[in-house]
Amino acid sequence: MDPFSDTWDFSSPVISLWINRFYIYLGFAFGISLWICFQIVIRKQLFILKGKKSQEKSVPKATGDLMTNGCISLQNKEVFVSGVKIFYGSQTGTAKVTSKNVCAFVVATYTDGQPTESAVWFCKWLEEASSDFRFGKTYLKGMRYAVFGLGNSVYASHFNKVGKNVDKWLWMLGAHRVVARGEGDCDVVKSKHGSIEADFRVWKTKFLARLQALQKGEKKPCDGNCKRGQCESSVEEEPSESTSEEESGTEDHQNLNSVVDVEDLGKIMNCVKKEKREKEEQEEKSSLVRNTVKNEDSERRTMITPALREALTKQGYQLIGSHSGVKLCRWTKSMLRGRGGCYKHTFYGIESHRCMETTPSLACANKCVFCWRHHTNPVGTEWRWKMDQPEMILKEAIENHQNMIKQFKGVPGVKEERFEEAMMVKHCALSLVGEPIMYPEINRFLKLLHECKISSFLVTNAQFPLEIRNLKPVTQLYVSVDASTKDSLKKIDRPLFKDFWQRFLNSLKALAAKQQRTVYRLTLVKAWNVDELQAYAELVSLGNPDFIEVKGVTYCGESSASSLTMANVPWHEEVIHFVRELVDLIPDYEIACEHEHSNCLLIAHKRFKIGREWWTWIDYNRFQELVQGYEDSGGSATFSAEDYMAKTPHWALFGASERGFDPKDTRYQRKNKSKDISGC
Repeated sequence: MDPFSDTWDFSSPVISLWINRFYIYLGFAFGISLWICFQIVIRKQLFILKGKKSQEKSVPKATGDLMTNGCISLQNKEVFVSGVKIFYGSQTGTAKVTSKNVCAFVVATYTDGQPTESAVWFCKWLEEASSDFRFGKTYLKGMRYAVFGLGNSVYASHFNKVGKNVDKWLWMLGAHRVVARGEGDCDVVKSKHGSIEADFRVWKTKFLARLQALQKGEKKPCDGNCKRGQCESSVEEEPSESTSEEESGTEDHQNLNSVVDVEDLGKIMNCVKKEKREKEEQEEKSSLVRNTVKNEDSERRTMITPALREALTKQGYQLIGSHSGVKLCRWTKSMLRGRGGCYKHTFYGIESHRCMETTPSLACANKCVFCWRHHTNPVGTEWRWKMDQPEMILKEAIENHQNMIKQFKGVPGVKEERFEEAMMVKHCALSLVGEPIMYPEINRFLKLLHECKISSFLVTNAQFPLEIRNLKPVTQLYVSVDASTKDSLKKIDRPLFKDFWQRFLNSLKALAAKQQRTVYRLTLVKAWNVDELQAYAELVSLGNPDFIEVKGVTYCGESSASSLTMANVPWHEEVIHFVRELVDLIPDYEIACEHEHSNCLLIAHKRFKIGREWWTWIDYNRFQELVQGYEDSGGSATFSAEDYMAKTPHWALFGASERGFDPKDTRYQRKNKSKDISGC
């Protein structure tokens, strides 16, 4: 008997399943595959049905035609909006902040009325397309858009030029405007609603209201029954909001649809030109009326708006009245602790812990790329704000400064004797922010300072030559010479005046006529203005300053208002090299002092070198006597810079081992801590 047959019984059902297991597996796999395919087909059908329903509810069927031929018929169709696309062109991020997710264009106007870097290509393409016959006047027909422009009306010749152009070019290509163009103005004086943010909010309200109406499927007012579907009351076109070019373009656009005899073309063109001239004259008259009204309104406005007050307060400013401010300089804090003073202490002998940094005008006529205030202050070319009295400004400036000093009482490291001295202000640096010389009562303010026995260090950006000529004696008058050629000055300072270069040169000439101490302040920006030595030498001969401060630019951190990086900050040895080359071109000057900690050097005129000793420091008591005599004599008792100079100590001289650091103090090196950039 076979033992194998005794062990395995092939008639058992279990054995049969085991032998045929592969067929069973195959059946299961086939069934699962059929179930998966069935589910895919069902889901696909449901997806298609949902898509058709949502498309019918939200978007007109003809919208797809826009992607193929750029043309869509709106007659007898309801207008729906399923979403909004925001396109922004911005240099500093102002336009970007206002965007969320018809087509809305938020565009800023940059230098000389040009578009920002992010919008250059788009604006160039749009301009070329609008004048290219191959695109035609209906290329964007069916597209709905809105435009909000950002600019500054102090640049009157090209205020919001990019926004106006984008609006015009889109209209010329057949697009439909859903709401009137909005214009934001950075100038708080001329802004219709007080600030650029308020301008945008007002326009946004109108825009959203229009979108809500379109979302509900609002029909055209005439239901498309007017001739050729062109309704004069259509909200989308709003011809009253168009520019003069757009209005003339409307006539040309309509005339293209009619047949004109060649012999009548001359008459038609003359009529068009005549109407255009009349419209321009009317616009000029109306703009004069508007400007008159705005000027009347501006007299009641304050320079410091609530938004500006909030921004400056966060930066540590103590604001005074409606246009002034004071802030504690980091060198004041440093000298209170015995950690050294600023370069003015090294060059001119001021006591940094007794110096008050303030300004009677937060407004400025430049928007310099290296401004450490990141352009939070207002700008303007003339005084158009409410004016506070100088007595009030000085009183509150001193009080606020003393209150900030009091906060250091008991702080570890603060020297008690210096704390007591700091409560008595001895020097005033009018270099905090803005253009102090713009303040109409600057001479009264300076007189009040001198009556309080406070020396004055006034800085101007060389855009107000008349004010420099009319300026009464100051302890030391600075002019910022940030570049030596017209192109580089425009690039670095970004001045508001059209005749900025002539104003710059006239300011240097006015400086040459001053009898008291005068200073050129050169800020070196690597790869921007360090290769113009001969031009700098020519400017020195024009203004004939007593001193020239050459300082490497201070990097204030990343900012949307500036493209500067640490790569633009020169090393101290590079500043020394520049100064040596410059001195070789100006034989009447020599290198006098150095302050390595500020990356700064002082070039002085040789008349301040008596024998072999430099006399760059200031006898402040003697200056107060001289300026008092000047006031008592009604201005007849004049005096010069040599009358109140003092001997410079050895440690402050260029080449000394201390490199400008006062040996009475202890130098402190920061490690892995954020740097305080405030200071004069």
